[in-house]
Amino acid sequence: MRCGVIGLGDMGSGLAKNLVKGGFETCGFDMTPARNAALADMGGTPLQSVAQVGAATDVVFVMVMTGAQAKAVILGDGGLLETMAPGGTVILTATIKPSEAREIGTALEGTSLRMIDSPVSGGFPGAQGGTLTMMAAGAPDLLDHCAPVMDAVSASIHRVGTTAGEGQTVKACLQSLLGSIFSATFEAAALAAKAGVPGQVIYDVFSTSGGGCGIVNTALQKIIDRQFEGTGSHINTMHKDLTISMGMAEDLGVPLHTAASAMQIFTAGRTKYPNGDNWVATRVIEEIVGAELHREAAK
Repeated sequence: MRCGVIGLGDMGSGLAKNLVKGGFETCGFDMTPARNAALADMGGTPLQSVAQVGAATDVVFVMVMTGAQAKAVILGDGGLLETMAPGGTVILTATIKPSEAREIGTALEGTSLRMIDSPVSGGFPGAQGGTLTMMAAGAPDLLDHCAPVMDAVSASIHRVGTTAGEGQTVKACLQSLLGSIFSATFEAAALAAKAGVPGQVIYDVFSTSGGGCGIVNTALQKIIDRQFEGTGSHINTMHKDLTISMGMAEDLGVPLHTAASAMQIFTAGRTKYPNGDNWVATRVIEEIVGAELHREAAK
């Protein structure tokens, strides 16, 4: 299968890199010239438009930021619906509202294209390492057909449904949990800083306790090393994902008390440090309490 990737940022570049590594002919497009150049460096073929990618591929991964962007790429003028050959497949790996994914799926019904709704989890390390978790919703035969290219970019593929929107629904539930874990970690880090506990001690204890997990461990490492920008996990992404989770909860009448608090913590971090990554929200809390957590060993 000839593969394409639309959106070559922190996540999309990882998809492209692992498709190339898996032996697939891979092209892509991004609005940022430097990202297109990086695709060439990794062995892929940068193209000049979505239309060119559609015309050159059998399977296209769409890894953009918003539902509006996804709809434009797939359904808009010069989009994949117009340019991919009959029988082509769109794999929607972007995280968007379930309702937006359903809208795209409905628009594709009766056309020559098919779609797999499969948002991913694993962040920048998972994308670059080819170890993402995929929450895939699509027809069983289509999932079987696309298994080789999905295997190339992931470590776990969960079949969570058969129709567009079901993958996004599972992702919204997951992000409500991850956002809450992140924000609790930020608060615990600030508490330790104010209490005078060395950052290395907190990391060693937390990472080997029942509270240790990928989210907690990564966040603490970034906090105690004061790495708040350029780590591949921009705060805008989690803020957007929590917005989706809260919106879905509102529609369903489900109270998300903890996720709502997390949303406010991420909003504060995003407002104060708009160029920061997820863990930069810790700095806002640290500034309130007047203490910072650094990587220093026990005294």
